[in-house]
Amino acid sequence: MNEIDLKLVELQPSQFYISGKKLKDIEGWLDPKDLSGFEPIPVKLLDGIPVMTDGHTRAVAALRAGLDTVPLVWDEDDLDWDMYRECVKACRERMISSPADLLSRIISAEDYKVKWDEWCDVMHAEVMQKRNADPD
Repeated sequence: MNEIDLKLVELQPSQFYISGKKLKDIEGWLDPKDLSGFEPIPVKLLDGIPVMTDGHTRAVAALRAGLDTVPLVWDEDDLDWDMYRECVKACRERMISSPADLLSRIISAEDYKVKWDEWCDVMHAEVMQKRNADPD
């Protein structure tokens, strides 16, 4: 199960903002006619849903370039899936169920640090606190 045959719009994001600076950087090298240098976007089936674990900005750049598919790879890393579940839940609460929904959520690098990075820090602390309080 190496190759993933899904369109970008079929993937569930696990973040709800895109840094405009990172997007501009990617759009500087992205060639929609030649994806040989495009690092595959990692995907994990999480509770039966194909979730992007990284590569959100590349996905948005690809959509803006008119692409509906890009290289994808199954994420084999042992990540903190409780945190990803919280991220997906937060995305869904914000009506984000596809990278296309991120097209209207491109913000400045400064806002990204506050609205996304700091949100992640708080969420991480809450997940860890809940985990430490649960004796199981």
